[in-house]
Amino acid sequence: MLSMNEGSKSSGMVALRLRVVIPDPPHARRQRLKYPHLTSAKIPPVPQAPETPPTTEGIHDLRTTRYGFLLLNDFSLIALSAAVDPLRIANMIVGRRVYEYQLIGTDHEVARSSDGIRVVPDIAMSDGGAFDAVFVVGPNPIPRKGIGAVLDWLRLQARHGVALGGLDTGSYFLARAGLLNGYRCTIHWEDQDALVEHFPRLTVSNRLYEVDRDRYTCSGGIAPLDLMVHLLGAAPGSRSLAARVLELLVAERRSHEQRQRTSLRQYMGAEHAKLEEALQYMESNVEEALSVAEIAAYLQVSQRQLERWFHERLGKTPAQAYIEIRLLRARQLLYRTSTPLEEVCARTGFASTTHFATRYKAQFQISPSADRKRYQNAL
Repeated sequence: MLSMNEGSKSSGMVALRLRVVIPDPPHARRQRLKYPHLTSAKIPPVPQAPETPPTTEGIHDLRTTRYGFLLLNDFSLIALSAAVDPLRIANMIVGRRVYEYQLIGTDHEVARSSDGIRVVPDIAMSDGGAFDAVFVVGPNPIPRKGIGAVLDWLRLQARHGVALGGLDTGSYFLARAGLLNGYRCTIHWEDQDALVEHFPRLTVSNRLYEVDRDRYTCSGGIAPLDLMVHLLGAAPGSRSLAARVLELLVAERRSHEQRQRTSLRQYMGAEHAKLEEALQYMESNVEEALSVAEIAAYLQVSQRQLERWFHERLGKTPAQAYIEIRLLRARQLLYRTSTPLEEVCARTGFASTTHFATRYKAQFQISPSADRKRYQNAL
């Protein structure tokens, strides 16, 4: 059930309270969601077992698992929905609340998503609670200040043995709290450089999600769905449940080893295998710019054939596409890191800052330094 409370009418926004109501089985005893007396099953390590056909065996013997989702202002609504919906579907299949979840606010005020939708949390951090796992639903942009209380609360959960996760940019807050040291993790691709820059000792991957002992992190978009389906299949007897959830939600299961989709190829609209391979090769070689002949040789095609593909599919030459990729990479570094301009220039294959600035302004109609300042002022 999605209940809509009258919010701030002056802002034109509506406050949403997300509720999932699942009927209890006949004659079943109704159980209130009060933390102290709940006995929940800890989430075990995820087994790497082969796939088996879906069955219903064992799913009715599952023990209750409690999840909390910490909402920070400007949180990703799609990440939250992608994480919660598999739990809702799983409960529907089993016929009872096997997976209980609550939305946690930093206080008792509504939390605003990045697209302006306001969500009323069930509880605040100060209310306490006992969870098996807590996920930070990451915001965009990531705030650098005023998060001390959040970090302290996450450390408290860790001391209580709660598994911790990060959705979208949520990994950043776990890292700031020192809770990813020694763990493998991932984050939204736009923030990978910032995470590595601020925490150089972390092991950061480009995978859709990472499950490393009691740390669960994933990238953006609908990657939380992949992560939650993976976790649903972790408990004994629940793999068939995860398979059934997957059938109802998506057509194809994605492995955690699958890499995040690169936005540049999507941005350019490449729908050609060799062309996409060329763009991927360009993305992997932004620091030392390659010649078009070298790219063609890597693809084992003629330079003329490569140029024809780019012209027919993208309406530009390979050299123009390569410059655009390098400039987009430079903009990402300017926005998401504090890397000096000279280093940004070097890391994107430009011989001089003058040449870089000229190309950058031609592409984005603003100088690199002014663009960085404009972005930072908007945070």
